Amino acid sequence: MTKKETNNQERSPIVAVMGHIDHGKSTLLDYIRKSSTVDKEAGGITQHLGAYEVVHKTEAGAEKNITFLDTPGHEAFSKMRSRGAEVADIVILVVAADDGVKVQTLEALKTIEQAKVPYIVAINKIDKPNANVEKVKVDLAAAGVYLEGFGGNVPFAPISAKTGAGVSELLDVMLLIAEMGELKIDTTKDAEGFVIESNLDPKKGGSATIILRDGVLKKGTFLVIGKNITPVRYMENSMGQSVDEAQAPSPIKVIGFGEVVPAGAKFRSVGSKKEAEKLAKEAEQKELSKKDESRFENARVVVPVVLKADVSGSLEAIEKELLKLETTEAKIKFIIKGVGNISENDIKTASGSLRPLIIGFNVKIDNTAKDMAENLNLTPRIFNIIYDISPIIVKEMKERTPKIEVEETVGKAKILKIFSKTKDRQIVGGAVLEGSLMLGRKCKVLRQLNEIGRGTIVDLQQQKQKADEVVKGNQFGALIESKITIAIDDTIEVFDVVQK
Repeated sequence: MTKKETNNQERSPIVAVMGHIDHGKSTLLDYIRKSSTVDKEAGGITQHLGAYEVVHKTEAGAEKNITFLDTPGHEAFSKMRSRGAEVADIVILVVAADDGVKVQTLEALKTIEQAKVPYIVAINKIDKPNANVEKVKVDLAAAGVYLEGFGGNVPFAPISAKTGAGVSELLDVMLLIAEMGELKIDTTKDAEGFVIESNLDPKKGGSATIILRDGVLKKGTFLVIGKNITPVRYMENSMGQSVDEAQAPSPIKVIGFGEVVPAGAKFRSVGSKKEAEKLAKEAEQKELSKKDESRFENARVVVPVVLKADVSGSLEAIEKELLKLETTEAKIKFIIKGVGNISENDIKTASGSLRPLIIGFNVKIDNTAKDMAENLNLTPRIFNIIYDISPIIVKEMKERTPKIEVEETVGKAKILKIFSKTKDRQIVGGAVLEGSLMLGRKCKVLRQLNEIGRGTIVDLQQQKQKADEVVKGNQFGALIESKITIAIDDTIEVFDVVQK
């Protein structure tokens, strides 16, 4: 038996719960952790991703640990949802029995398939009078998901997160899938895993919730997250208890970061500061090489934005939404992007840019920053609903994009006869080929498809009667004022000048 095999031990599964925002995902998680508290966020969205451990007693009486990730269900958090699937060993997809498959259900399915993780469908709300489990099965089949007993092999469980009916059976199935997956941990390895969430505490500094995928994390070691290093001095488990050691797949809160670390980043623990510094330096060099300013080269307008949010997960989601608004001509440049209140330094940095936008999400603005902003005639804007931010950005991009004048042809006519010419005026006759000719409008004169000059229609007639407009298919007589001598078979084009 090799050393690697000797060190390998069975580990409990990491489970992500996904689904449409109203299908009872939070209620299911709440029931599982036997708590009456379900987070309520502005706009009805669970906006932070959390993790915790529970112990489930199986039908056979064995007690098994399970680590749950609470992944948001709203489309704005698709990246966070994807991260949850990448970290997870198993996914529970919640679909309401009274509502069926929705767009967000399909999004979650796509994420699960891309992450290539096994999943179980939890058909929730079977306690509702209008619940229809069979219809949900049909809806899922239409989406390419074939449940066990319905032409496929995807396991499912009818449940009520409200009453708890079927939840134990759901967890039993999930543990069976985990057992078949033969999940292992090497207890001799340093810890590695992912950052689930991070934020800034004014008193304690930066903190991060991490999920261990393998190895053991000990006090006294060093965590390396990209270019960030922190000594592990204080750790909390999912119960908020201080611990000296943790092993995969525990969710652990580490406190003491010098700055907020990016959510979703991979981490490693190492035994020495020297080794940690070497890894951080390598990560920093990679990061610098990836910076690409070329996307701003052809932009006609670049909107400078200072973006501050309460936690890194929200920051990431907002950034993603705002970058969706970019066009080939208008780009967004984040001159500051971070977690915490809007500070004096944020205002000072913003003032170095032309017409910066200062945006805060679920944060406040420091008094000194507020005074400085007023003196510099800057107006920070605070929001608590992500989708209220987008219209402001769209409006700014439109207003700042320089307008160009474009000539759009609205009518074409062929000259069939020349009646007279006096100085810069000619009376001509012809037929309208496209659109219409209009009195008082400017026109181009084309000969063999090339523009030879321009003029103005100062008089217009149809069937020897004065007219304001002559449309396609009709003949006309016109007095055209132009320095160019118009000839038979020339084309005249009437055009509008529009700003784009």
